[in-house]
Amino acid sequence: MKKRHASVDIFRGLTIMLMILVNTPGSWSAVYAPFLHAPWHGYTLTDLVFPFFLFIVGVSISFSYQGKKLQGSSFIKLSVRSLKLIGLGLFLGAFTLSVPFFKDFEIIRFPGVLQRIGLVFFFASFLYLWGSKRSTFLLIGILLVGYWLWMGYIPLNGIAPTYERAINNWANYIDLNVLGSHMWQADYDPEGILSSLPAIATALLGTLTGDLIKSNTYQKVSLMAAIGVALLLLGYLWDISFPINKALWSSSFVLVTAGWANLLLALLFFITELKKIPLGGVFKKVGANAILIYFLSSFISKSFSLIKVGDTSLHGYLFQKIYIQNGLALEASSLLYALSVCFFYMLSAIFLYKKKFFLKV
Repeated sequence: MKKRHASVDIFRGLTIMLMILVNTPGSWSAVYAPFLHAPWHGYTLTDLVFPFFLFIVGVSISFSYQGKKLQGSSFIKLSVRSLKLIGLGLFLGAFTLSVPFFKDFEIIRFPGVLQRIGLVFFFASFLYLWGSKRSTFLLIGILLVGYWLWMGYIPLNGIAPTYERAINNWANYIDLNVLGSHMWQADYDPEGILSSLPAIATALLGTLTGDLIKSNTYQKVSLMAAIGVALLLLGYLWDISFPINKALWSSSFVLVTAGWANLLLALLFFITELKKIPLGGVFKKVGANAILIYFLSSFISKSFSLIKVGDTSLHGYLFQKIYIQNGLALEASSLLYALSVCFFYMLSAIFLYKKKFFLKV
């Protein structure tokens, strides 16, 4: 039986709860800056959430496929699991409460969070099973340097490329020409096609940290912390040439977010596994059903926004009737709504854990 690491489960649960927190404010017009994405270049606390989840996907790949090699049966299992995640994402994007219950094909957004998780899981798992630690380092380098050279140095229709939100941005250009109207915005998608390549590198970096945690190496915490600091420094140096950007999933963004992920995981490992301090048990339970909790939160949140109550939605009605009447600033009320939603899903995760119900996608 594979050993479970409390620090990894807690990290996953924390990430999911932060996802829900930033995705369900009472009002999008009243949100504190750390709980919003950076307008373009740069990053906020919110911009760390998704790369943290892909990083922990990589750690989990290392644990799940320890000592295994790529075979026909494993390839099929990877494909099925990936397609399930992509299918769930497409379902969320297409679902509507009005008849018919799904949007017209022409306006469905093809990319999305679960879709990217599915794709990254498949390719990161495939590469991990196929290669070695040395090849993983090489692949990460190829993905990050190759993406940088493509984005920054290959002319686009005879025009110098740019990292800005413009027509001569390679990532935006490919999404616009391949996905057309099936994007998050008219000119770009933060989970687009080209930017999925460096997202795979995020998960591969997670597999290396997973290998370190599994090893008998002395002072794992110190090594994880040192790796975290080194990745941060490299990421900030690369930011000079290739700006940190979540929407583009820039190579510098990969390194900086993986740096913070290593530092947080090192801290959790130190507290829960070295010092044996029973911290974050509820997040461990959330992490045990991470995809289910995320899917439910997205589905219910979308449903609350679609159900009409008077001249507003059920979401808006609850926010106005319960949270705005407390005398707090609007931003504080909006945050309180999001915290209430998080509390509900924490209770749900505890209930599922006690019932020993674990959804394996």
